[in-house]
Amino acid sequence: MSALGLSAVSVAWIALLLAGLFEIGWPVGLKISQQPGRFAPGIALAAVCIFISGALLWYAQKTIPIGTAYAVWVGIGAAGTFLVGVAFFGDTATLMRVLGIVLIVGGVVTLKLGSLS
Repeated sequence: MSALGLSAVSVAWIALLLAGLFEIGWPVGLKISQQPGRFAPGIALAAVCIFISGALLWYAQKTIPIGTAYAVWVGIGAAGTFLVGVAFFGDTATLMRVLGIVLIVGGVVTLKLGSLS
């Protein structure tokens, strides 16, 4: 148990969630870098997010099986990046694209539930 009363498994899942959130940051940084005058800050954001996301994924994989950890990490990154693209960059949210994200999230939830046994 940690000082906060969290188990190693709980801490690993928190790290994986954070890794997934930082996974969203690097494609956003790359998109920002394409705007005039924003190359350096965008690339810097992408690099920092790649490093933090990778480090947190590395930590989470100490406890969570690699296949589950990677799929959850990618799922959070894909779904989150899709939502950021729609909300801030004018990407389209067609029924088929939304259905694709729902299927990804459903798969991630299924993997998480499968790891409980």
